[in-house]
Amino acid sequence: MPKAYWIAHVTVTNPDPYALYAKGATEAFAKHGARVLARGGAVEHLEGEGHPRNVVIEFDSMEAALACYHSPEYQEAKAHREGAGIANIMILAGAPD
Repeated sequence: MPKAYWIAHVTVTNPDPYALYAKGATEAFAKHGARVLARGGAVEHLEGEGHPRNVVIEFDSMEAALACYHSPEYQEAKAHREGAGIANIMILAGAPD
């Protein structure tokens, strides 16, 4: 079964509530077996519209990634992000094994 990747491109506009989101989201990711591959490091933006914060998180499957996103823990954390930034988030299925 292919892995899945949660990819987020974010511009934080209000750091205090966003910090509450980050804490809660990190807890939800851990509960769902996620592995953070990249989070907020240096980025060289080459094309299209960019955001200063970029995140890639690996899950064992698309089902696991979607379960995390729809979980009560993540949705509670997400409420802190709303109004605290601009986010483009997607979940991408990995290439077949």
